[in-house]
Amino acid sequence: MADSTNVAAVSGTFAIGGDMVVNRLGFGAMRITGKGVWGEPANPDEAMRVLKRCVELGINFIDTADSYGPEVSERLIGEALAPYSEGMVIATKAGLTRQAPDQWLPVGRPEYLRQCIEMSLRRLKLERIDLYQLHRIDAKVAFEEQMETLRDLQEKGKIRHVGLSEVSVEEIERARKIVPVASVQNLYNLSNRKAEDVLNYCEASDIAFIPWFPVDAGKLAKPGSPLDAVLAHHEGATVAQLALAWLLKRSPVMLPIPGTSSVAHLDENTQAATLELSQDEFDALTNAVA
Repeated sequence: MADSTNVAAVSGTFAIGGDMVVNRLGFGAMRITGKGVWGEPANPDEAMRVLKRCVELGINFIDTADSYGPEVSERLIGEALAPYSEGMVIATKAGLTRQAPDQWLPVGRPEYLRQCIEMSLRRLKLERIDLYQLHRIDAKVAFEEQMETLRDLQEKGKIRHVGLSEVSVEEIERARKIVPVASVQNLYNLSNRKAEDVLNYCEASDIAFIPWFPVDAGKLAKPGSPLDAVLAHHEGATVAQLALAWLLKRSPVMLPIPGTSSVAHLDENTQAATLELSQDEFDALTNAVA
């Protein structure tokens, strides 16, 4: 086990947008809300401890969204961490609305996105969002309008870098004709690699790739699986740690953001930064779900 402070630094660094250096293993703040990503957390004090512990662990990239709660995750981050330590990057997202627990609907109208960023700035206690991501492209609104709105907010100094979420290579290329794209956040993990082409594009373009749902190992978590065999060579390691270690080794642009509402689980996840997979182990896991 590594030193319990600054352990995230062992994961290496990546410069988002070419100028915003973060430790590659970050934190996703969706789970510090209530059940169904709705309402207040069951244990508000523990949620605050989790956020403060991120700083101690060297995590300087925290990803959230205005729809987590909604509003709850952003507010807690602002309350727990502002004023932010030097180098801390808070990324947030807009473009999904909430109607009930586990219900999400995209809204990408320009006036709505402009309102969203003002509210996020207020809750996060920031004057500028370092990484502002369109949570989903709204099919009912012209694609160009949504991208032009983000570009306008960037030109006005409200946004440092623009990111996208759940997009195809074609959509990234369309967006880049309007505004620079610094990051892409798609579903990707050891057992689900449908976004492989997007990851490869991001790697070739030096765009940060932020995999959501990063610790899912699917059938590989079953006894007798290739993952089970790798676990046997890493005493005390967990399935989640191996899944995160695989992501970190998969690509230098990969920025995993595992989330939790527990300090103990946060500590456990962050130790993945210290777990080194051999090339044979990495290949075995990669080929198991080829």
